[in-house]
Amino acid sequence: MRVIDYIQQGGIIMYILLALNIIGFAIMLSKFVILTKEKSRTSEVADHLSTQVKATTDSKDTNAIIELSKQELSVHISSLEKGINTVKIIASISPLLGLLGTVIGVLLAFRVMSQTGLNNPAAFAQGISMALITTVGGMIVAIPHYVGHNYLLGLLDGFEAKLEKELLSKVL
Repeated sequence: MRVIDYIQQGGIIMYILLALNIIGFAIMLSKFVILTKEKSRTSEVADHLSTQVKATTDSKDTNAIIELSKQELSVHISSLEKGINTVKIIASISPLLGLLGTVIGVLLAFRVMSQTGLNNPAAFAQGISMALITTVGGMIVAIPHYVGHNYLLGLLDGFEAKLEKELLSKVL
């Protein structure tokens, strides 16, 4: 059986999961590329942020400079974090959508059974098949997005620590 056949058997829930999967992987891929580029130019980013800090204050107070540096760093990191939460949401709702498909499939199977009895096992099996396919589909979408979300957060945390260290060495 081809993948498209499974998607068609799963109904609308599988199409929703497919769309979420495409969106999530596009976000993860773009964030991976962006974070990799940012990591390679840590020095340039630290220079830019230190210039902004120095332009903002002419104070010689070390605590004020450190606080301003952390604020600038926070703003920069926040801009890089955009979209990563969407991946987390996809990882969280995919199993729930799979469960919804399971319930709908079982409901359809029991409706067929109540209307025709067990005289038509193929129709009954179609509802059960939908239930199982959507459950699997939800897990197939959720697992890589969960892993990708955690991986991207790890990359971002590592970049933030490295950038903070370099930024503070430049402004102090």
